[in-house]
Amino acid sequence: MSGGAVVSDELAARVQASFARQGVMAMMGAQLRVMAPGRVEIRLAHRADLSQQNGFLHAGISTTIADSAGGYAAFSLFEPGEDVLTSEFKMNFLAPASGEYYVATGTVLKPGRRLTVCQAEVHAWRDGRPTLCVVGLMTTVRVTPR
Repeated sequence: MSGGAVVSDELAARVQASFARQGVMAMMGAQLRVMAPGRVEIRLAHRADLSQQNGFLHAGISTTIADSAGGYAAFSLFEPGEDVLTSEFKMNFLAPASGEYYVATGTVLKPGRRLTVCQAEVHAWRDGRPTLCVVGLMTTVRVTPR
């Protein structure tokens, strides 16, 4: 994993461990690829069983990787012992998601003590070129597990 800013070993381990506990990410074959404080990328290879009736990546799958990318972008700014939940998101579909693989990027726009606002994007990559397919805003909640 790489990113523009320096990521401590402790932070990288916390994010990786949390990501590894998400059964849905494992089921889909999604991979945490890039991490920096306030920014995360998740990559998903194209699979026919994740597509809708026209062969495009299903909207539910697109929003799932976008949600996780935004959530982990927020989580990357939290303290040890804190966790993240999504409070809400609004996604706009700009183009059919058709590619060899997909990259969801989550970026923190406004961190907060309780609520963090993030932007999420999904690009479909084909022949080395990205197409922006999904863009959205989401709000995450900082929680302390019981």
